[in-house]
Amino acid sequence: MTTKPDLLPDETAMGPVMLKTAALAPLAHWYTAGVGLQPIAERPGVVELGVDGRAILVLEEAPDLRGPDPADAGLFHTAILYPTHAALAAAVVRMSRLPGIRFAGTGDHHVSEAFYFADPDGNGVELYVDRPREQWVWRDDRVFMTTEFIDPNRFVAEHLDRGAPDDAALAPSGAKVGHVHLQVGDIATARAFYVGALGFAETASLAGSALFVSAGGYHHHMAMNVWNSRGAGRRVDTLGLGRVAITVPDADAMGAARERLTAGRIAVADDGRSLRFDDPWANVITLTPAIAD
Repeated sequence: MTTKPDLLPDETAMGPVMLKTAALAPLAHWYTAGVGLQPIAERPGVVELGVDGRAILVLEEAPDLRGPDPADAGLFHTAILYPTHAALAAAVVRMSRLPGIRFAGTGDHHVSEAFYFADPDGNGVELYVDRPREQWVWRDDRVFMTTEFIDPNRFVAEHLDRGAPDDAALAPSGAKVGHVHLQVGDIATARAFYVGALGFAETASLAGSALFVSAGGYHHHMAMNVWNSRGAGRRVDTLGLGRVAITVPDADAMGAARERLTAGRIAVADDGRSLRFDDPWANVITLTPAIAD
């Protein structure tokens, strides 16, 4: 696939999501005991969780902030992608053992299979596995996605590796942020920003209520909906979403993105290592070059 100059490169991926919380320890425990992430860095008031030294979530303590209103713009869910069905099944089992777990449903989306939860702060969390790309159905430049029920017990029975070693309690090295789904005020403005200015390609939409965008022919790296938040204005600083990180392959991709954003009259802060900017609802986005392994 050849990247067009007005699009983010094919190698674009999601980086760690930062969440602000009033109770750092319980939230960190939830993501370690259930999701299977491990602490990889700690400093006063901040814990980074991930796999193999690579951050997936950054949890920052902010005890003076209020919680978001359900109708505010902000986070709908963080979606953590597991590399295999067996790894996802193990995560579902771990989640089922957490006291007071808030299970929000399942979804066979044709391109992926997903299980939905709310963390102790009420942040949405999707745990999912992709189906092979050759099974995805594209009509021109739009991917077919649907939502069908998955029986959790059957999924676990079919996919759980009951002979897995003890380290199956951890998310495997291939786990990562697969996509981030936001609540926004309107879809037309989201499209103008995320497609027109930032440079994602639109891959699907739902009758003016949701938009799905990606780079490199993925089904979606980001999504935006108005299901709870239609008409929402700019966010104030609250608990919940702190920032969304996106990685691009190199400095050339950073420069091209900066040019598109500037042409779209988006204020961009450039510290020489990353670009930082707000979407129209004050959701903070950072763009950084990938670090070679």
